Amino acid sequence: MRAALWFLALFGVAVAVALFAGNNQSTVTLFWPPHRVDVSLNLVLLIAVGAFLVVWLAMRALSGLMALPQEARRWRIQHQERTIQAGMLDAMAHLAAGRFIRARKSAERVLSQERALAKVELLDDAAYQRRSQRLRVMLHLLAADSAHALQDHATRDGHASEALALAQGRELQDMREAVQLTATRWALQDRDFPLAQQRFDELPQGAARRTMALRLRFKLARFSNRTWVALEVARLLGKHRAFSPSGTQSLLRSLAIEYIQAAHDPGQLSQSWSRLDNNEKNMPEVALAAARRMVLLKGEATSALMWLLPIWEQMTANATDMSPAMRVQLVGVLEQAFAMQSPGPDAAWLRRIEQAHMHNPRDELLQYLAGVACLHMQLWGKAQQLIQQATTRLQDPVLLRSAWCALARLAEQREDAEAAAKAWRQAAQA
Repeated sequence: MRAALWFLALFGVAVAVALFAGNNQSTVTLFWPPHRVDVSLNLVLLIAVGAFLVVWLAMRALSGLMALPQEARRWRIQHQERTIQAGMLDAMAHLAAGRFIRARKSAERVLSQERALAKVELLDDAAYQRRSQRLRVMLHLLAADSAHALQDHATRDGHASEALALAQGRELQDMREAVQLTATRWALQDRDFPLAQQRFDELPQGAARRTMALRLRFKLARFSNRTWVALEVARLLGKHRAFSPSGTQSLLRSLAIEYIQAAHDPGQLSQSWSRLDNNEKNMPEVALAAARRMVLLKGEATSALMWLLPIWEQMTANATDMSPAMRVQLVGVLEQAFAMQSPGPDAAWLRRIEQAHMHNPRDELLQYLAGVACLHMQLWGKAQQLIQQATTRLQDPVLLRSAWCALARLAEQREDAEAAAKAWRQAAQA
């Protein structure tokens, strides 16, 4: 469409010129005493246009001739820049391919070429100087990373220092942060945790919140055995989707359990539990670990039972949502917590256990737990009946042994030596 419009315009101009020049009888008279020259106006216009074209072409030719040295210089600079870019790509490819010696040599060779170019060309070009600084920082970083892979710490630290010295000012802030993050990673890989922490603390606040920086902080916290810091960072990484949802849950669960296990007294354990968020508290493994730790430290049984209440409700609401091993652990921890109370479980827990047992009377775990509750309430006959029935279906050896021990003590209480001996023998075999 555009070409058709150009053709129409060209034809229009041609028609206008033909109409103007075809019937134009005007003349131009030049007086040069004692001479007089009469020239057609069309010829004068043609001579004027021709003279303008000649002068314009002459000026273009002269300008091109004068610009030859500058063009030659520009071509030389472009050729050297292409060579530098190709060398930098070679260094990056060698580093990614594991050819660390070649990568370091390529980076150092490009650095020498870039320095030579900067000394003789475009010294007054500010934009070129900024690009040159960024390029040098990147080349130093490539050379340092290659030297780190070769365990050449002296060369690595030298290139890193030069990169940090070049990366000054706001325009090169991102390059400086890249060097600092990489230096932190090097210190972590060398297991120099104080240096890694120092490098990480030097990062700006904004850079320290990025996903890569959080990963480094998480590794540093794990290597330094700072479980709480690792747990906080894992929460942030989960929000940033650094891991899959299942991976995040597994990581938070393991860290929360480790944090709980680090408590050395009931007060510290209660404080550690209060610092966990609701998602972590509702994890069955975490709640069981906290309650088991409270029982082991001989703390308050009411706290352990309160922590286990959501897990108990989850198990009684839908038993298939919890693994059999988890259900066994829950019953075992509840039994230990009840044993710490005097005279046993309170009315609320008795009601919960009775309702759960009535809802599912053939569940051996609930049957055993109901028998334990009756045993604490000194309902000897009912306790013996429930525990005796549970022993025929219990699969866990720990609970089975506890059940036979309870039956043995009940037999001794009613002075049935034969039944007590049989129960103790079954407990030993379990």
